[in-house]
Amino acid sequence: MLSDWRPTCSVEHLRLRAQVLAEIRGFFAERSVLEVETPLLSHGIGTDPQLEFFTTEYCLAPQKQTLFLQTSPEFAMKRLLAAGSGSIYQITKAFRNGESGRFHNPEFTLLEWYHVGFKLPELMDECADLIALLFDHRKPLMETQRFRYQEIFQRYTGLNPLEFSYRQYCAYALDNQLPEAISICGYDHAIWLDFIFSHKVQPFLGQNAVCMVYGYPVCQSSLARINEHNPQITDRVELFINGVELGNGYFELTNAKEQGERFDQELEFRRQRNLPDSVKDERLVAALQAGLPQCSGMAIGLDRLLMLLSDSATIDDVLGFPIDRA
Repeated sequence: MLSDWRPTCSVEHLRLRAQVLAEIRGFFAERSVLEVETPLLSHGIGTDPQLEFFTTEYCLAPQKQTLFLQTSPEFAMKRLLAAGSGSIYQITKAFRNGESGRFHNPEFTLLEWYHVGFKLPELMDECADLIALLFDHRKPLMETQRFRYQEIFQRYTGLNPLEFSYRQYCAYALDNQLPEAISICGYDHAIWLDFIFSHKVQPFLGQNAVCMVYGYPVCQSSLARINEHNPQITDRVELFINGVELGNGYFELTNAKEQGERFDQELEFRRQRNLPDSVKDERLVAALQAGLPQCSGMAIGLDRLLMLLSDSATIDDVLGFPIDRA
């Protein structure tokens, strides 16, 4: 008889999840943000080289079609926005292949929303309000912190993230006991930034506070607008609490031609690296051509948020059945 039939989380944590979901729905209802649902299976998928995905076969005569389990509901939600939905949010499952560990499960719960008319500062304010609602009566946090990416990166590394020098980055890796970075990152600026940030910056962010890092280098933001005042950065923000990455948001790109070109660049990068083939979502590009309203969007991993609220050591502690018990 199998002994691992039980859930890995407690009944207390099941109740906490239900309470948090109810509070999130109340938060957006008060702001007249519409709850929606979009497909988990789609003919297209994101082209981001950092993400791996799951596929399945759809038997539709006369031939089989490949469908993708979505890594995010973003593309379908933007199609709703372009069709006139107004501000929307969704609590859904998302899927990312190859991601399993203390903070990762291949199937996870995502909160994603888009507020029409918001630029990045208004989105950051709304994020702060939501986090305060969920944490203040459970685990009160200190005042929200906001830092420019360039400022916080230079503070902890001494490197300028907007200027890539392979020689300088290699020297930094060797001086800071990260020799594996040289073979992992190669000559790719974006991968170097991700690697160094995750090891040398992120662990120090948001100690008992929400830390918002914004203004990411342009090489790291395939779906965000380029900042109107500085073409080296994009209007992207990430949220951190106690060194845990919690959310990722953009002042959304609305230019269909520019978005299509970014997708093509990422697809070419995938081919060069022999990564799994992706399929550009032409329906998203068509929606952008029809007209995506000015908006900002945020995605927050709810399982990680529940870890923080419950002081859990691993994501398994807040999941009923993680992948090894699914």
